[in-house]
Amino acid sequence: MLAAQGSWPVPIRPIQGVMGPRYHRVLVLLGAPARPSALPGRRAVDLALAAALLLAAAVSLAAALAVSPGLAALASPTPALVVRGAGDGHGVGMSQEGALGYAEHGYDYRAILAHYYTGTALGRVSPGRIVKVLVHGKVGRIPLESYVRGVVPAEVPSSWPLAALEAQAVASRTYALTTHAGGSRFDVYSDTRSQVYGGRAAETAPTNAAVAATAGQVVTYSGRPVTTYFFASSGGMTESVQNGFPGAAPEPWLVAVADPYDAGFLHAWTLTIGLPEASRRLRGLLRGSLRGIEVLRRGASPRILSAAILGSKGRTLLSGAELAARLGLYDTLAWFSLQGPHGLQPEPDRSGVPSSPASPAPVPGAPSGPSPSPGAPATPARVGPDGGTEGAPRPPVGREGGTAAG
Repeated sequence: MLAAQGSWPVPIRPIQGVMGPRYHRVLVLLGAPARPSALPGRRAVDLALAAALLLAAAVSLAAALAVSPGLAALASPTPALVVRGAGDGHGVGMSQEGALGYAEHGYDYRAILAHYYTGTALGRVSPGRIVKVLVHGKVGRIPLESYVRGVVPAEVPSSWPLAALEAQAVASRTYALTTHAGGSRFDVYSDTRSQVYGGRAAETAPTNAAVAATAGQVVTYSGRPVTTYFFASSGGMTESVQNGFPGAAPEPWLVAVADPYDAGFLHAWTLTIGLPEASRRLRGLLRGSLRGIEVLRRGASPRILSAAILGSKGRTLLSGAELAARLGLYDTLAWFSLQGPHGLQPEPDRSGVPSSPASPAPVPGAPSGPSPSPGAPATPARVGPDGGTEGAPRPPVGREGGTAAG
């Protein structure tokens, strides 16, 4: 999973992202009321137990407000910045939670990949490829399929449907061959700066089966392997690469697409940050006291591209990615409000986008791009030594990014 930071190499222009899985679920249990005792002599014990349970309930309530900051906005009279958002990650390429949803709705891995990587086909690399992986400061040379077996279970739960695991295997394999994070020294980091590699200890039977079923297969565009970014959750729509990674060149296979089956834990979220804490997080950018956040431009998804920090002594312009990093947001798909004595007031948004996170409901229908039926045999083209494909030519790419009819 990716969350953008700095610059990351792609075949045409260096850009960078960071992957980091979040598949936990949070439960907050409040203390139960004390059970009445039938023995009068136990009253003192009962009172002590009740006091302890009340204290536990208070601590749990505080934790609940921290985990569900939207509740804190209602309970706390102190001024706060309330952020309503959607998604988890940079939003470019394949949403892992969305891929899970497509798999649960019967789509196979080829249809999933064709949906998220517009206008692409599958190719096959020759066996014996080596991936140079930086592990604890040392570069290891790992056979490609062994490397992918160590990545898939570190990136997604092995309990997911086979189609989702297969889509992850192909995306991870392609990513490893098309990025060069360390230049000529190494290809990928073993952590979230590239994609997580857990080694043999991480391998599971289901993920190994997914890797074996897709052995050697990579995502190609116009006959060449292309960078396959992926991330945790889209919040309902992915983002085009030039918006997700500022400074990156547009790429025809990395364009915004609807993601109707994305429904992860962070598909929609709310954070409430007290103004003193928000001011601390924005230190060095904030001029004077914090008055609010103004969104200036949004992308197609519509993630924030640029915004302004409003201070009592002036405005500070910054990118959506920097704003999200400073405030600790899960994603740049977000809307801001101020909680004050008169209730919740939306912050100014000059982007022209409606002031609520987009969350399209799941709808029937095939993903964009080619959608083979589940179980149909894959016939990927073979990628030659120069990166081109061998064998039957792929269909021409249409103007809209899908494949044109023959």
